[in-house]
Amino acid sequence: MAGPKIYTGQGDGGKTRLYGGRIVYKDDPRIEVCGTLDELNCIVGLVLSIKSAGWLKKVLRPVQNDLFLISAELAAPVKKGKKAFKIKFNQQKIRELESGIDDLDRQLPPLKNFILPGSGTPAASQLHLARSVCRRAERRLVTLSRHEKIAGNIQIYLNRLSDLFFMLARYANHLQNKKDIIWKNLEHS
Repeated sequence: MAGPKIYTGQGDGGKTRLYGGRIVYKDDPRIEVCGTLDELNCIVGLVLSIKSAGWLKKVLRPVQNDLFLISAELAAPVKKGKKAFKIKFNQQKIRELESGIDDLDRQLPPLKNFILPGSGTPAASQLHLARSVCRRAERRLVTLSRHEKIAGNIQIYLNRLSDLFFMLARYANHLQNKKDIIWKNLEHS
């Protein structure tokens, strides 16, 4: 016996419904942020599918849950002074990211140059991709925040998360004895 169909046709006209019933265009800043967070979460899932990157599960599974939490928060705008969800995206999550970044930084050689993304291991390449998409999500969030009130911790979290992806990419290469490729300005060499 088949369940309900996955498609409804309700979005065929370029609009979608937020949690709570508000209808917006699919290119609404709120939908742009949620879509970019979904893309980011898929990239994190791709990283986790790499066999040699099993060590990342402890770090990245909570991140995937956080990304869903952020999306839920953003998909439920304030309606008549009340939030649909009572989600607290607290400072502790940011401190945990900062602690992870600091721990990785202590284990890596100092970085004195820019590095080219995608150099080294498949996990490092995917983590650099996650970093760049995370930065885009942060930019989309800034756009939304200029029009609507957003919990401040979300923007800070995304900013730190992109830094964590960068450090994890470097660490993934370090674990496999792969050197990051240093960017050289070929026009001035």
